[in-house]
Amino acid sequence: MCPDPEKEEQIYVEGGVLYLVSTPIGNLEDITLRALKVLKDVDLLAAEDTRHTGTLLKHYNLHKSIISYHDFNKDRKAPFLIEQLKAGKSIAIISDAGTPGISDPGYLLVQQSIRENIRVVPIPGASAFLSALVVSGLPTDRFVFEGFLSPKPGKRRRRLEELREEKRTLIFYESPHRFAKMIEDMAEILGQRKMVIGRELTKKFEEIIRGTPEEIKCYFGEGKVKGELVVLIEGIKEI
Repeated sequence: MCPDPEKEEQIYVEGGVLYLVSTPIGNLEDITLRALKVLKDVDLLAAEDTRHTGTLLKHYNLHKSIISYHDFNKDRKAPFLIEQLKAGKSIAIISDAGTPGISDPGYLLVQQSIRENIRVVPIPGASAFLSALVVSGLPTDRFVFEGFLSPKPGKRRRRLEELREEKRTLIFYESPHRFAKMIEDMAEILGQRKMVIGRELTKKFEEIIRGTPEEIKCYFGEGKVKGELVVLIEGIKEI
């Protein structure tokens, strides 16, 4: 006989709620009414970049206490946030942009909250990699999100080697200063497949560039690439 699955009302401790609030990835109007209500009602906001979050709050005339929570202080701040939740406070966690918990320290806080039987509630909204995927023209029925590849050349190339035979659409994030090297490695290891770059999505200088890795490299030239980047490349074609 299978054991009964855990039910929400059975496992949650009496206390606060952790809300994962998705925020705009560029255009400040890309936020849901529910997200605004949660941001208004919670006791505390935990944000990767307090200045960035401050701009969003000011735009919507919201006045809340913000605590910084990012990769460099997550091990120190997570226990404090857990204690606040256990004391009955509600907390909204916000990434720099988009959906928290994806390629950011929100994942650690979610893990710890689940371990402490604290309720975790998603407030869905903008996501950079999904926005790039749906406009890419590449297959969307099956895809693999890899996040950021390693900044170390050897490790990055080894991961691309492991993905060489992947049939699903591949999606990555990359920083501007590593972008050129990434494209070179992809051209060499994955070959001249269809590639799409989403740059500065939803912002004033948004670009969607489609081509092969060689064409993408030629388009950007030797100059420094600016802005946030989502890189998509088609999976290997089935024979």
